[in-house]
Amino acid sequence: MTASPPQVNGSSRPTMPVIGDWRPINPDPEPAEEQRSPEPAAPSAADVEVARAKAWAEAEERRVAAEAEKEERLIKAQAEADAIRAEAEETARRLRLTNDRTERKDREAAAASEARIAESNRKRDEADRAREEERRKADEQRQAEKSVAKEIETADEKWRSYAIRFAIVCGIVSLPVQMSFFWNPKAPWMAAAPIMLEGAAWVVHRGARAAAVSKRPVWHYRTIVWLLAFLAAGVNLYHGLHSFDPGTAVATAFASIAGPGVWDLHEHGRIRKRDGALTRRERKAAEGAAKVEAKKKAAEAKRLAAEKAAADKVAEQAAAKLAADRERRFSKVWDHALKLAADLGEVGVTEAIWAQAKLDVEGAKPGESAETIRMRNAAEARVEAARERRPVNTLSKTTNAQRAIQTPRSSYKPVPPRRTPGDTPRYSRAAGRAHGELLRRSNARKKDQ
Repeated sequence: MTASPPQVNGSSRPTMPVIGDWRPINPDPEPAEEQRSPEPAAPSAADVEVARAKAWAEAEERRVAAEAEKEERLIKAQAEADAIRAEAEETARRLRLTNDRTERKDREAAAASEARIAESNRKRDEADRAREEERRKADEQRQAEKSVAKEIETADEKWRSYAIRFAIVCGIVSLPVQMSFFWNPKAPWMAAAPIMLEGAAWVVHRGARAAAVSKRPVWHYRTIVWLLAFLAAGVNLYHGLHSFDPGTAVATAFASIAGPGVWDLHEHGRIRKRDGALTRRERKAAEGAAKVEAKKKAAEAKRLAAEKAAADKVAEQAAAKLAADRERRFSKVWDHALKLAADLGEVGVTEAIWAQAKLDVEGAKPGESAETIRMRNAAEARVEAARERRPVNTLSKTTNAQRAIQTPRSSYKPVPPRRTPGDTPRYSRAAGRAHGELLRRSNARKKDQ
């Protein structure tokens, strides 16, 4: 028990008496019986002490409770502060990690951007170098083509000038013999016949050149030129043998043929160039390319044939496996399909024959059967019930619950059972309505299909 305080509200109080057999130290003299007032009796010192002790105990309890509550609040506040501090530290740590991650991503993005920029610059430099190299090669090719064209033009010009000079020299050599052949003092004008003969050849040559430029046939011009040349050569050969020596005859005859012949060779080259005729080297190269292309085509044809053979083999194996599976899984349908194939004159069971056999035996097309249709209908009914949020009634496992025998049979078999009113329960109207609704929905689905 807690001791009472020596003072209460600033006043001294008597010592707490010992509980039990105790006596007050200064007992107040009790007034005489006749001297008591009619007022209620004052509480005794013990009651006061008990009340004071109780009040002090309650105050002490309240103080202790207040201190405990204060301590609890302090502890709670400290815990909240620690939690706030821990949360702040965790938040700071997360922010720091987030900032580090963001900074790292920024660095990576900057590095990736720099790498892309460097790669773009490298590709641009490579493209510039490639364009410059292509431009340089194109310039070199153009320069080479120009130099080749110039060289060809120079060669053609030289060849033309040499052919003309050679033809003039040949005419100078052959004309005197021809003029001596046609010379007649009585008809001096016949001395111009050789000039006419040689000039006719050159006139026809110019006609051939004009035809070549105009892209017209030139064979008849060249034929006339050669006829005139041989005619002049024959005159020189005959007159040279009879009037001069054989050397003069052969030389002048050769000159009559060589001059127009060399010029005809020049014109022949121009015509071939105009027509795009190939040279021997070009023809050999074209023949080699044609042989290589033929080899490639033969190899490609061989490869395609091998692939087709492999595909045919795979298809044959797949067809054999399909036939074996059909024979194993649908023996009745397979037997009927073989009969149909033999009846229709087919070597094997085709897809059309199989579809007809499946329809004849099972009454359904390939991919369907009575079981699959029944299973599909049941699944559709379950889905429809789930959509309408209504329970699915489990049907009886009997063939037809409404048609089951519901009356007790007699022990004497020949006597049929006799029905009496009320011997069996009435059929459920709800079941009848549900069955009718199910039939209507099934018929509606069949009409939609």
